[in-house]
Amino acid sequence: MRDARPRTAVFDFDGTLWPGDAGSGFMHWTIATRLLPSDATRHILDRHALYHRGEVGEIAICGEMTSIYAGIPEKALRDSAAKYFVDHVQPHFFPEMIVLLRELQASGTDIWAVSSTNNWMIEEGVRDLGIAPDHVLAACVAVEDGIAGETILDVPSDEGKAEALRRVGLTHPDAVFGNSVHDLHMLEMAKHPYPVNPTVALAEKAAELGWNVYYPATEG
Repeated sequence: MRDARPRTAVFDFDGTLWPGDAGSGFMHWTIATRLLPSDATRHILDRHALYHRGEVGEIAICGEMTSIYAGIPEKALRDSAAKYFVDHVQPHFFPEMIVLLRELQASGTDIWAVSSTNNWMIEEGVRDLGIAPDHVLAACVAVEDGIAGETILDVPSDEGKAEALRRVGLTHPDAVFGNSVHDLHMLEMAKHPYPVNPTVALAEKAAELGWNVYYPATEG
């Protein structure tokens, strides 16, 4: 990879740049800090439980975990996301992946982040990595007069990740990094797909397609 000098590289976030689930973590953070009202809290926890029982799909729950913040000022959401990121995500980044990302940037590679987690979390999270908000494709809702709304604009997961990339003109990115089967469609678009810490389903698909997999260390 470091010798290939790709022009474009796409990174999933959760499980690829760090080992956790920022979407779920941020949801629980906003509950604990009482940013999310009690009625909304009860609703999303019930839906999240159904998701873990397989009764709610991946795209549906990721959309709901973004639209649940309807009525809350976007600035409050971004401030909360930034605090959550610094305290709970940044300390656990895979050092090897961050080194790789920065080496790619230094060589002139155009870096994109694609995630089904809400855009407030991802945009705040990758800011210090030098990835601009217009290079973040994440779950998002309409915002009017600075207030988050209920209308879901995008939930990049599964085929939706590939669709999001095509919308910005990335039909064949040089390199794509992802960890789960929900990243499969965008990995298949890449000239060079790189499964990172793959889930069982993605590892099986990678073996079938002859892709090499990568297991970064969790500590520097």
